[in-house]
Amino acid sequence: METMVIYSSFFLTLLMLIGLFFFIRASVKERIEQITLVAESSEDAILEQISNYFSQRSYKVQAIDPRENQVNFTGLVRPSWFLAVFLTLLAAIGLVCLGLTLSYLSSAVTPWIPWFSLLGLGAGFFYWKQAQRVEKVSLKVESSDSGTLLTVIGHRDELKQLQKELLLKPV
Repeated sequence: METMVIYSSFFLTLLMLIGLFFFIRASVKERIEQITLVAESSEDAILEQISNYFSQRSYKVQAIDPRENQVNFTGLVRPSWFLAVFLTLLAAIGLVCLGLTLSYLSSAVTPWIPWFSLLGLGAGFFYWKQAQRVEKVSLKVESSDSGTLLTVIGHRDELKQLQKELLLKPV
């Protein structure tokens, strides 16, 4: 009966580590979305507001296409210290749990348990290297009966912040 408990604990620990692996991998995944927003201002006024908004957030104009009424912005997204430390701690705790369950299966693993936590640094390093990237935002402006339509393609969090900051309504 006791060996059954040990093996089931080991199996559950492995499942936890698999989930942790996918969580760490998802922390650097790009979440690009397209959203259409309505602004009640004129095209020129809304373009000025959006240009100011993105320049405050350290984005730069990459390209302007006057025929399509499209503007492309680029900006460097920096990794979060909090998230790097958080992921490192999660990985270290998960690997120590794996070491503890392995020590029940084989006592030869017991001296190595503290070293398992150092492997958790790999999660923070992975996040830090992958999270810093150039982010692109594409904006297309069109006039309509209900106001100015903005079609924006970019990172989901950036789009939410833009919508909140400039009080834009989704279509």
